[in-house]
Amino acid sequence: MVQWVYRFGDGRADGQAGMKQLLGGKGANLAEMASLGLPVPPGFTITTEVCSYFYEHNRRYPDDLSAQVLAALEFLESSMGASFGDPQNPLLVSVRSGAPVSMPGMMDTVLNLGLNDQTVEGLASRAEDPRFAYDSFRRFLQMYGDVVLGVDHHLFEEALDDAKRHAGVTLDTELDIASLERVVGEYKSIIKRETGEPFPEDPLKQLWGSVGAVFSSWMTPRAVTYRRLHDISGILGTAVNVQAMVFGNMGPTSSTGVAFTRNPSTGERAYYGEYLINAQGEDVVAGIRTPQPLSKAMSEGGGLAGQALEETMPNAYAELSKVFDRLEGHYKEMQDIEFTVQRHKLYILQTRTGKRTASAALKIAVDMVDEGLLSPEDALSRIEPGSLDQLLHPTLDPKAERNILTRGLPASPGAVSGRLAFDADSAERRAAAGEGVILVRTETSPDDIHGMHAARGILTARGGMTSHAAVVARGMGKPCVCGAADLEVRSGDKKLRVGSEELGEDDVVTIDGGDGSLMLGEVPTVDPELGGDFARLMEWADAMRRLRVRTNAETPEDVRTALRFGAEGIGLCRTEHMFFDDGRILAMREMILATDTDGRRAALAKILPMQKGDFVEIFEIMAGLPVTIRLLDPPLHEFLPHSDDEMERVAEATGTPLARVKRRTSELRESNPMLGMRGCRLGVVFPEIYEMQARAIFEAAHEVAAKSGSTVVPEVMVPLVGASKELELLKQRIDAVAAQVAEEKGQQLDYLVGTMIEVPRAALRADVIAEHAAFFSFGTNDLTQMTLGLSRDDSGSFMESYLRDEIYPADPFQTLDVQGVGRLIEIARDGGRKTRPDLKIGICGEHGGDPRSIMFCEQTGLEYVSCSPYRVPIARLSAAQAALKGRS
Repeated sequence: MVQWVYRFGDGRADGQAGMKQLLGGKGANLAEMASLGLPVPPGFTITTEVCSYFYEHNRRYPDDLSAQVLAALEFLESSMGASFGDPQNPLLVSVRSGAPVSMPGMMDTVLNLGLNDQTVEGLASRAEDPRFAYDSFRRFLQMYGDVVLGVDHHLFEEALDDAKRHAGVTLDTELDIASLERVVGEYKSIIKRETGEPFPEDPLKQLWGSVGAVFSSWMTPRAVTYRRLHDISGILGTAVNVQAMVFGNMGPTSSTGVAFTRNPSTGERAYYGEYLINAQGEDVVAGIRTPQPLSKAMSEGGGLAGQALEETMPNAYAELSKVFDRLEGHYKEMQDIEFTVQRHKLYILQTRTGKRTASAALKIAVDMVDEGLLSPEDALSRIEPGSLDQLLHPTLDPKAERNILTRGLPASPGAVSGRLAFDADSAERRAAAGEGVILVRTETSPDDIHGMHAARGILTARGGMTSHAAVVARGMGKPCVCGAADLEVRSGDKKLRVGSEELGEDDVVTIDGGDGSLMLGEVPTVDPELGGDFARLMEWADAMRRLRVRTNAETPEDVRTALRFGAEGIGLCRTEHMFFDDGRILAMREMILATDTDGRRAALAKILPMQKGDFVEIFEIMAGLPVTIRLLDPPLHEFLPHSDDEMERVAEATGTPLARVKRRTSELRESNPMLGMRGCRLGVVFPEIYEMQARAIFEAAHEVAAKSGSTVVPEVMVPLVGASKELELLKQRIDAVAAQVAEEKGQQLDYLVGTMIEVPRAALRADVIAEHAAFFSFGTNDLTQMTLGLSRDDSGSFMESYLRDEIYPADPFQTLDVQGVGRLIEIARDGGRKTRPDLKIGICGEHGGDPRSIMFCEQTGLEYVSCSPYRVPIARLSAAQAALKGRS
């Protein structure tokens, strides 16, 4: 018999922490904590295999699941000394999701399940607190109505607001028993009106309805979007955790909260979190009430002295501190913990690895090495390479003037400017059009996930440091300011009022998630400092990795940036970008418009000193590090004007008849320029172009070597080779230019000639092409296009459908297609090295900065990867992780 249900509680459990794929992260950790003897309310987990079965069998359950659930309920009843559905002594439970990978706020939860018109009286009698019982009942009705029955949650909130107005109070906690009884009645009426059916009184029907709702939430648009954005795939689904209820809303001696064993924004080794007295967990994360700080240090720092849990409930705080230390020591990782205090007694409801900012992750990893909890290898494995991107971009200039409108909570660090967007859909739409936006909401909900992803930053009027907005923003690396209580957000009118200022969609603001400030207008930024923990982690990564990391760069600024980030050479210097400068495009157009070789050479002679100057500056900056220079690649028509006005200006500037400009533009126009006159074909048909570039490279190398005394070994890369004869012919011409320059300078120069493998035929004929190439560099952008028959510029219109339907496991222009493009790389590697064992091989497409693609490069035995400057640290860490995985 298949075990579909796993129990935990009373110091024992059927499962353990290593069973996350089956029990989900929450269920596995609850089982582990129960086995450790921590105060975990008993419960049971319905496995992810049931979720898979649920979807494979038209939302039906395995035949023997019901019996296993009933047996687990009996275990709960025995453990808690209460009975499910008993009017005098009712057992209440929570029903929560729990996927193998943390997806905070994306799936559904139901609390206080088991309440009805009879059990609410039993709960009131047992607790000796009717107000508490009816408060729990109205919460359950709202959750069940929203999550299970699909009733709009705003209807319940409006009814609650009406009740508070009628009673003349502001807070939910101020409603008396009579008011709450009326709210319960109104909630039932809403459910009957909206669904056509009365609220189900049977606790077992409530339970199965909630279990089904949690499984159904696995495929909601917000959950699917979250998994896509966070690259989560290959898991069965979510588990469902049914757990005995404990109550933080049982009066002033009860509370609930969320805590981290270290600061998730900064990584500081200090307890960090929030709580609410007389509340349930959803109150803390939903942002409906602004929570209080956990520790005295937090309360004093926020001007809330005397309100910390450490002060209001010192015994519970002391016990909680011991739990923090034990769990962090056990998992050797910063923990995110949910807890409830019920009439002074502490319960731990969940622990999981805490979401954190990149800077916090870095500090925590390095500190844990210093504390002896982790090895450097462990620390490297803890950092998500892509998250380093958060550390490499500018922050606010401390000298810049700031018009601060208000302050909220510094929920996720970083500073950013943008125009206001008042809903997720408009944020996504405007961002797709290239506009930088700040998403502003009263509080965010999981349904805002797509807008949060699209926005540069997030601003909310309500919510704390552990609210939905804060947790999701930190996970995404987005700057976020939460709980800016002075804000009045009118989403319907698309207006934001703060003090005397009223702002709309056209207004630009700046938020600083490091100090919680909201500023009017755009505030200048400065580059980050990359020392300390970052430098240490990179030192460990460099010591562990085998792959070298180069950069794709051709401007001095990009080259210097890449060196600052640790690049070990240039893997792709695109020479065509140098021709588009205003001072050069005219000479380039003269060359293209020329009618004979002499005319082209005359125009190229004007370009030569400029091109040489570019290479001199790059060689000087690189100071002997390898530099791979790709000869001209794009079609010539890209350099010509397209509109009539532009053609007239070119004709006048070059002294060329307008008719010839138009005729030449027409002659160069191609139906499929990607596969037309470009790359090495330009060098074959117009040899003077590559000869000029080769001369510029070699003269620059001679000049820098003579000036600095250092060795300069340029690597000349011929693009788009598909036949060995192309490379053979062009290499002969490049060698001839090198010999001419050497004779003129009276000094020999070492250099390499190689090719970019971006045509599938080149990969298949690599053994012959290697006879003329000292190196291969895989141009995976074009190689992907030609292998898959996809246009990188046009595939976006259908790529999301292909990913959703799992036709591709990932966007092949972001993560290397291992089965197709990867196979060609392996064929080319084997063929090339068979001919030339010392053949140097790397990749220089955008895949060179993608962690999963770098894993393939390590496994395939390439020498280096090359990526854009800001992805160099990501590649260094990814290469180290790939090397460590290969050794394990």
